[in-house]
Amino acid sequence: MTPFDIGLLALAGMGVFVLAGLYVPIALILCSFAGMWAIKGTPALAATMLGLAANDAIASYFFGVIPLFVLMGFIVAETGLGRDAFDVANALFRRVRGGLGVGTVGASAIFAAITGVSIASAAVFTKIAVPQMRRHGYSARFAAGTVAGSSVLGMLIPPSLLLILYGLLTEQSIGDLFLAGVGPGLLLAVLFGVGVVAMATFTPTFVGAVEEDDTPALTPGELVTKALPITALIGLVLGGIYAGWFTPVEAGAIGALGALAIGLVKRSLSLTALWRVLVETGLVTASVCFLIIAAQMYSRMLAFSGVPAGFGALAADADLGWLGLVLLYVSITILLGMILDSSSIMLILVPLMLPIVQPMGIDLVWFGIVTVIAVEIGLLTPPFGISVYVIHATLADEEVSIWDIFLGALPFVGLMLLALALVIAFPVISLGLVGR
Repeated sequence: MTPFDIGLLALAGMGVFVLAGLYVPIALILCSFAGMWAIKGTPALAATMLGLAANDAIASYFFGVIPLFVLMGFIVAETGLGRDAFDVANALFRRVRGGLGVGTVGASAIFAAITGVSIASAAVFTKIAVPQMRRHGYSARFAAGTVAGSSVLGMLIPPSLLLILYGLLTEQSIGDLFLAGVGPGLLLAVLFGVGVVAMATFTPTFVGAVEEDDTPALTPGELVTKALPITALIGLVLGGIYAGWFTPVEAGAIGALGALAIGLVKRSLSLTALWRVLVETGLVTASVCFLIIAAQMYSRMLAFSGVPAGFGALAADADLGWLGLVLLYVSITILLGMILDSSSIMLILVPLMLPIVQPMGIDLVWFGIVTVIAVEIGLLTPPFGISVYVIHATLADEEVSIWDIFLGALPFVGLMLLALALVIAFPVISLGLVGR
């Protein structure tokens, strides 16, 4: 049996394990070890080589960016900045048709720029925005769907945990990936806002019997008080990276300290909450660490098996061209999003595709943005749709079913597909700020 055959069997075995319900990193590690053992003929050599891969995965200085940005995100969620972002966005869009929906999108975009985690955004705005929207006559389906749709901005607008993970997997500059995420993130936010206004105008039965927002308008002083901490934190972190003052790791540390200072000044961060934040940060970091170790082992096994090179030759012989290959990749990614979470999809597909797309001259930063958008579509598609399940669990409302939220999020899936098509057709949307 050739190494290529062994690699194919390892891939098939991994698929069987995943479909059987085994945790994806464990499936990756088991199949990588078995594949390497079969290729090299000895378990000791396989264990040594995979051990080196694991060490290389997390020994890098740049791995420190993960716990620091996760810590900043959790502190921000605890300090009530999500509520402030919603109040500011609602004040700006209250006179627009479907203003609360547009405000939710705007608040999610602001919140994404200081957290980078879609699930956190979904949980926060389910508690804040959905009750407000339902109180003003929006249908439960539309309200929950708007939160689900806009929550995906957290994984595209920098800082983004998925972009960090992609950067570590492909050894691309995290700063460049953050810059490349700005244009598509803003494009998606604008499309969502325009989509909400269009739905409120042309499909009022879907949106609901919207009533005028009767909450008192914020005074200029209140608006500044709520907007200033958010603006300062975004400017400090992202401005510091783009201006070259900080590396991404240093920016994560500065951002975490800034979020902690805001929490202390607002007196919204108790010792109990801080301990909870530290524990959750440790859990997420350990989980991501395990994911990256598994991905490096998997990538090393694939390299020795020659499977990516074989697939690359097949793609060349099929004469798909770079566009045909990217469209096929995007289709597979979206389909996998129906059964797997975002990180798992990246762990499986990126190491497999990287040796194929590099010889074709495809820009890996642009490819990362395309990957993240395609992966994020899976957060809103059944049967998995993890953002939808988070919203359903947070709502705890028997009148709102899982399928109500999926249907409410469906228009946003269409808008995400449009944004993905635009980014593929016009790479300058993502690469303009990077200067490529």
